[in-house]
Amino acid sequence: MSTPLYDALTQFAAQNPLRMAMPGHKGKPIPGLPAEYARLDFTELPPTGNLYGEDMDCIAQAEQAWAETWGADSCLFLTGGSTQGVHTMLMLSGSDTILTDRVSHRSIHTGLALLDKKPIWLTRPWLSHVGTAGPVEPEAVEAELNAHPECRAVCVTSPTYYGVLSDIPALAEVCHRHGAKLLVDGAHGAHLFLLGENPYRGADLVTVSAHKTLPAPGQSALLFGNGITLDQLRQASLIFATSSPSYPMMAALDALRPWLLAEGKQRYQETAQMVAQLRKKYPALTETDTQLDPTRFTLCTENGDQVEKFLQAHHIWPEMADSEHIVFILTCADGVEEVERLEQALDAFGLHGKIRPHSTVSAPPLPQSVCTPREALFAPKETVDLAQAAGRIAAEQIAPYPPGVPIAAPGERIDEKILAYLEQLGYNKMKTTVLW
Repeated sequence: MSTPLYDALTQFAAQNPLRMAMPGHKGKPIPGLPAEYARLDFTELPPTGNLYGEDMDCIAQAEQAWAETWGADSCLFLTGGSTQGVHTMLMLSGSDTILTDRVSHRSIHTGLALLDKKPIWLTRPWLSHVGTAGPVEPEAVEAELNAHPECRAVCVTSPTYYGVLSDIPALAEVCHRHGAKLLVDGAHGAHLFLLGENPYRGADLVTVSAHKTLPAPGQSALLFGNGITLDQLRQASLIFATSSPSYPMMAALDALRPWLLAEGKQRYQETAQMVAQLRKKYPALTETDTQLDPTRFTLCTENGDQVEKFLQAHHIWPEMADSEHIVFILTCADGVEEVERLEQALDAFGLHGKIRPHSTVSAPPLPQSVCTPREALFAPKETVDLAQAAGRIAAEQIAPYPPGVPIAAPGERIDEKILAYLEQLGYNKMKTTVLW
């Protein structure tokens, strides 16, 4: 199977070129890193292609191969993570008003501010028994688009940090009927196309973080477009991107694709089977609650912080923990040995066969919006104790991280309900920035 970018880099490196250009290591070993990394680390030269060029070079060929694999019209390699992809999607939204999923990463909020987009917040149903938000409902999107005909773009997150999936094809049908684009932050869903039919079909723009759930380098991500050309993706992304993208990162994306379509698909199916067994053995979020990422294991417990500390003492580091959940990301790199090690620790804590507790966490309150995200970004500010911030206007995102979902976003009023909710979550940040 063709890997045009990886092949071009290795062939050029084999010529032992005299490198009188960036990067500074000149292809020689970087202290502490494998020699292969530096050998494939080039800058924009005729043999290596240009990520933001217009020619059908080796990078464009590699991107097109990913687009065909995904079933999209176009694909852009991202070296700035899904944050770069989110900002590019908002740039290409074609709408000054965005119907925005409230369960969204901080990158969406910063993108709204940078591009001066007005958000209309889309709330999700609350799964009270498990203490998390459910999927975006097509009926809710329909109602909001009817109420706001000026809105020509909808931005949703699927899956969420806890693994909750929304019905993207159904949402796309609603959006397109109203003449609106559907933008999907699929940062945690790069692997899902390996587990059956691609769940993102119908979306106009989708960004996924390869590094989150695929065996790929940190910050590597992909942006897919339908009805949008590669040139449009490149031009829109350029203002958010570094002018010195990582060639090893892009080469890894190129080399990864054939492996995923061969061995990788089976490996992820095996991972999904192991997660299914974990969900049966331990108190967890399951597909009887809502549609889920088959590889995401979200443990439900009344003492999440204690469980997390116990696991860390056993050298097991979950992705995140809050008062009632612990999120484990399992990928093709996790086999029987890793899962058994996790099970031994969970058993030692006494979680095997334990009845799942009913959540006591309520849905987060929706703050009052006082000014736009952009106005809040550039307004005079001061730093105050969080406990003294009641009644003030947030100048920064108040967002437990992970998952990085703001409880209060810039331009929203911090009231007593917000402070009480943060206390319930165990949010321990002592200060915050507010407007004068």
